[in-house]
Amino acid sequence: MTKPLPPAIALMGPTASGKTGLAIELVERYPLDIISVDSALVYRGMDIGTAKPDPATLERAPHRLIDIRSPLERYSAADFREDALREMATVSAQGRVPLLVGGTMLYFRALFEGLSVLPPADENVRASIEARARARGWDALHRELADHDPIAAARINPNDPQRIQRALEVVELTGRPISEVQAEERSAPAPYRWLKLVVAPQDRAVLHERIAQRFDLMLEAGFAAELQGLRSLPGFAPDLPAFRAVGYRQGWPWVDGRETVDVFREKALAATRQLAKRQFTWLRREPDTLWYDLTAKTRSGAGSGRPSGGVADVVEAFLETPRGRSQMDQ
Repeated sequence: MTKPLPPAIALMGPTASGKTGLAIELVERYPLDIISVDSALVYRGMDIGTAKPDPATLERAPHRLIDIRSPLERYSAADFREDALREMATVSAQGRVPLLVGGTMLYFRALFEGLSVLPPADENVRASIEARARARGWDALHRELADHDPIAAARINPNDPQRIQRALEVVELTGRPISEVQAEERSAPAPYRWLKLVVAPQDRAVLHERIAQRFDLMLEAGFAAELQGLRSLPGFAPDLPAFRAVGYRQGWPWVDGRETVDVFREKALAATRQLAKRQFTWLRREPDTLWYDLTAKTRSGAGSGRPSGGVADVVEAFLETPRGRSQMDQ
């Protein structure tokens, strides 16, 4: 007899869509433990610019996989998958249900579909690629990648140096395009029965307004001081993955006195809107998702007396479903 799969809930959505607030509502009502799925929240000292939950919120609703790395360290999707599976197993063993919350879609895919088996990182190769990037710029390296692997270059954003570097590294280590290697053997999907929830405003203008309001609150909360503190860290380098995060990448010219705060704000908001657009693209391709608009009083297509009411009903039904049966089977 096949062993039933334990349940897990994925709460996904674009930046500033209200995921954290909803997650807190859910953990206070159901036996759920939050696991963060965010490539920036893993870094210590990056609090304001990442909209990291404050200490009072974390006391109320603890989050796993927050503040687990120095911003001078690298953290990959493979690292996340290993850490998340460990935390999920711990939560499940305690008789509770993992609630994975965040907007880093690559990390969710690493759980839903597994990861390609790629060669381990090689520091010498990475150092060589970083030296070329400093000399020529990441745009030039993206064009170099297009020469070696047009398929990978087409799906990797030119402003994503971490993925450009990894793709070139695989080419140099294997002599083959990363797209070809990725099409071969993969690690297994996470062994869980998933409920996939997406929270996102239907009106894109509403999301853009929320992004702007949140960024202005970041500035008021001391984002400048946070950037200056990070800039002064021994070993700081603007090309490190942590410091390329949206909001931080646009902040370094301002911290260095080369741009005004108004230019910084304009660039950061534009980059955040672009991030949200990419997140929407990923989310639309993800199968078996249920979408909710927390900025409206009702769930799209269904009535609800409170913003999270429809979500709560679905979560409750999912948790009551016997293990090993999906909602599609009912």
